Amino acid sequence: MSAPLRSAELPPWHPEALARRRPYLAARGRVLNAVRRVFEALAFIEVDTPALQVSPGMEPHLQAFATELRGPHPDDSRPLYLHTSPEFAMKKLLVAGLPRLWQLAHVYRNGERSGTHAPEFSMLEWYRAGEGYRTLIDDCRELLCAGAEAGGRRSFSFRGMTCDPFAPWRILTVPEAFHEYAGIDLMATYDGSHDPDPGALTAEAARIGIAPHHGDRWEDIVFRIMFDRIEPHLGEGVPCVLTDYPLCMAALSRPKPEDPRLAERFELYACGLELANAFGELTDPAVQRARFEADMALKERLYGERFPVDEDFLAALEHGMPQSSGIAMGFDRLAMLCSGAESIEQVLWLPVAGV
Repeated sequence: MSAPLRSAELPPWHPEALARRRPYLAARGRVLNAVRRVFEALAFIEVDTPALQVSPGMEPHLQAFATELRGPHPDDSRPLYLHTSPEFAMKKLLVAGLPRLWQLAHVYRNGERSGTHAPEFSMLEWYRAGEGYRTLIDDCRELLCAGAEAGGRRSFSFRGMTCDPFAPWRILTVPEAFHEYAGIDLMATYDGSHDPDPGALTAEAARIGIAPHHGDRWEDIVFRIMFDRIEPHLGEGVPCVLTDYPLCMAALSRPKPEDPRLAERFELYACGLELANAFGELTDPAVQRARFEADMALKERLYGERFPVDEDFLAALEHGMPQSSGIAMGFDRLAMLCSGAESIEQVLWLPVAGV
């Protein structure tokens, strides 16, 4: 007979392992019920779109899971992907006439696994037709407060940081964050193009002790500075809405009318943890196609692959998508904060088998 497994080695299906997760999973269920009540009160329609898509999403740095759709005949097959977000399908429903819609979708991203990442996870995504993207900040406030109450919490705690979702939130622009936490004038290094020259920002990064890497693009240096100097401070004390991203970092977003170098985009942070990513949605099919092509050219150069364009999505934009705002929130991360969990696996009924 083999020796009994120690507690730390128990498989996730073991009764003792599940018993340890049950308090977090119970809180997850209460948070989900609270989310549904919020959207019902706001007159949103819950939708359920397919995970199998022609295109998994067009973000250059995301890896997808590829599969094959087979018909009854041997030569009847075509490649498909598991979506990295339900975005394209939900925008088609905006075109179809739904004014407010939300979805809790299982999404799939390869190459992602950590205490806050899982290759299959739950994404809360919603859209408002005819309303500006900053309205989504109010939605986020409703959801975080309702989730905290459902989890029996007056504040969030994670990795030594605390955050009060009931207090007034902080609104901070990306240029302000670079000035405050890194001492860098970001906009002085940015010419507004899709692929800015990295020289000036490389020098600024080196000045504050962040070494350049061979082949760095301007956006790569932005991400490295944010990860090292900025994100660890975001959402300390109160949730932080980080807004006004450079347009080259928001391929699905409209430019800001006040400054077309910037995008109608924000991200939401609590306790240093990124929770959500929001856009004032781009509706011009020609501009969207050009951005897709540029992003896939970059993906091919960096990773040797490219994803197909969802021509049906571009046809929907051509038909006419209303001016809209949309946002994706990591529901598992929200459940972590509302339950007091320290890792994402504590709020999953079961992880992906073998992972």
